[in-house]
Amino acid sequence: MNDLFSLERGDAPLMISIPHLGTHIPDSLRGQYTDIALTVADTDWHLDRLYAFARSLGATILGARVSRYVIDLNRPSNDESLYPGQTTTSLCPTETFRGAPLYRDGCAPDAAERNRRVATYWQPYHDTLRDELKRLRAQHRNVLLWEAHSIASVLPRLFEGKLPDLNIGTQDGRTAAPSVQEAVQRAAAAGPFTWIANGRFKGGFITRHFGAPHDGVHAVQLEMCQSTYMSEDAPFDYLPDVAQKIEPVVRDMVSGALEAIVALNRPV
Repeated sequence: MNDLFSLERGDAPLMISIPHLGTHIPDSLRGQYTDIALTVADTDWHLDRLYAFARSLGATILGARVSRYVIDLNRPSNDESLYPGQTTTSLCPTETFRGAPLYRDGCAPDAAERNRRVATYWQPYHDTLRDELKRLRAQHRNVLLWEAHSIASVLPRLFEGKLPDLNIGTQDGRTAAPSVQEAVQRAAAAGPFTWIANGRFKGGFITRHFGAPHDGVHAVQLEMCQSTYMSEDAPFDYLPDVAQKIEPVVRDMVSGALEAIVALNRPV
């Protein structure tokens, strides 16, 4: 582990990336943020705990430590919109998901500061992700990159109504083989939770950039409602009695996708 991310290496054809897990805002920046920003409310809370099962599958697990309020690791470094025409968040966001300001007056990062954050925080995460996928591809013809995300279930500024519990994203089928996506959907459909594939969330930058089935990297993003495993209100506690219902479903989704990858790796 370092100050930017944690990394646990496995040798299975499976990598779990959790780019919004981080809660750390560096001391040198904290004075620029509003009090509400320092609660880091829009963190993808507790996903390292929810995905703990992946260790038994031999997964490589990469989790950010720096908050998305510093820089969003799942956005392009040039800040190009992933969802043109829709309200979304930026590379160095200036508002919370609910529209509250993140910075004190006059403290929002300028272009030079955004570039510094890309070099300091964004690039090392992406370099590590690339290097670990390369390492796994040296061992396996096909590998699965699973992008783990969660979000509050109701956010009127970003989407209408309540999200489905499980939101599967493969950029409309472009970032994973059909057999991989179908395995994920079968597992979702077998559980008691609502789900959708390539709805409001089709996969962020990491899924779109690294997902290349023709090159042996199959990327799937799961954006899940936080109401399925935790309290959506501060202090954002993990709720074991609630989470025990969703944990096996997520495990089956990942395991199903991994089995599809293993099938693709069998000699023809």
